[in-house]
Amino acid sequence: MFEGISVKFGTIFKKLRGRGKLSEKNIEESLKEIRLALLEADVNYKVVKKFIHEVKERAIGEAVLRNITPGQQVVKVIHEELTRVMGPENNKINISSRPPTIIVLVGLQGSGKTTTCAKLGGYLKEKGYHPLLVATDIQRPAARKQLEILGKELGLPVFGDGRDPLDICRGAKDLAISEGREVLLVDTAGRLHIDEKLMKELKQLKKVFQPEEVLLVADAMTGQDAVNIAQAFEGTLGISGVVLTKLDGDARGGAALSIKAVTNKPIKFIGVGEKLDAFQPFCPDRIASRILGMGDVLTLVEKAEKLASEEDARQLEKKLLKDAFTFEDFLSQLERIKKMGSLQDILGLVPGLSLPNQALSFDDRQVVRTEAMIQSMTREERKVPHTIDGSRRRRIAQGSGTSVEEVNRLLKQFTQMKKMMKKMGKMGKFGKERFLNFGT
Repeated sequence: MFEGISVKFGTIFKKLRGRGKLSEKNIEESLKEIRLALLEADVNYKVVKKFIHEVKERAIGEAVLRNITPGQQVVKVIHEELTRVMGPENNKINISSRPPTIIVLVGLQGSGKTTTCAKLGGYLKEKGYHPLLVATDIQRPAARKQLEILGKELGLPVFGDGRDPLDICRGAKDLAISEGREVLLVDTAGRLHIDEKLMKELKQLKKVFQPEEVLLVADAMTGQDAVNIAQAFEGTLGISGVVLTKLDGDARGGAALSIKAVTNKPIKFIGVGEKLDAFQPFCPDRIASRILGMGDVLTLVEKAEKLASEEDARQLEKKLLKDAFTFEDFLSQLERIKKMGSLQDILGLVPGLSLPNQALSFDDRQVVRTEAMIQSMTREERKVPHTIDGSRRRRIAQGSGTSVEEVNRLLKQFTQMKKMMKKMGKMGKFGKERFLNFGT
């Protein structure tokens, strides 16, 4: 996510942090580079212009220039301004006091409306609600079948009986009331482009049912096109928020950085993968941290909390703080980590490891080989890795069907990971300032 712009920002910040003192000239040079990086990331040019102006106003000030670590302060200013551009955080769903709450998902074909409908249903189910998925896309016969398959996987009912979208929604509302379902999630028809017929259908649906939310589903990878589509839907139909899909494949970040500023409508949720649980609320400060190469510790912690008990977490924390984390611990954690998603994505959430780094990269296909290498170590070697000399490395490689180079790489990665995890453990509850300054 955002690899392209993160790498460019990383290079710019390295220069800033490398200077003992900063002058107005230094800052202006860096801002020119940031401006270019944002434009290349397909961020709306008006958003870029305002962003650079705001950062310049704050960065070229006595408090920054006279600070002991001025480069670090400038990065902090940029982080806060990025958060402001994308925020404030507003990802709560408006729940009606008189159920059912009606949420209508709109967008063009291929944006991921049907999958998002199911994902949002799964998210609300986790929060204790009982959603009903509603298939109103009669233009695409496979849409209802797709929603039924996804609904079955999530244990959510799907309703799609009726002659037209209005008729289907009426039936769905009656069913929701009779079954005590608090939320209707309506998957609407899309088009290859915005046309009068599509908007007329959606306007009628909105007028008759007065939904609490009209969420535009937009493909983040289309960059400025997603922003233009959001602007068109807001201007013609009126939306309450945006769901950005395929954000995990977005290397540029143009849509995420522009939509709120251009439409004045919040990004409420993001899709970050194909799996049905790869869906999360949009948190501007966390996204800003990832764009700036600071990782996203809070999301990492939330993922881990779903898979580990408090006692497991306490034991792991003790080991991290005492520098007692071993390959045996690593082996037991691998299975848990794999359940959190792609290992490369997980590394991207760790401060210091979030920028592309070949020495710290993890291909999911390497997991089996990694487990084989650890299992080929003796119990003593797993507990005390520094005892693994040349002959032991050859034996481990031969026993695991790997090469000595792969064993060397694993040992190097493990050492670096231990240092980083120990440092994270000492951060306690991840206070805002300590988080921002981490690794600088």
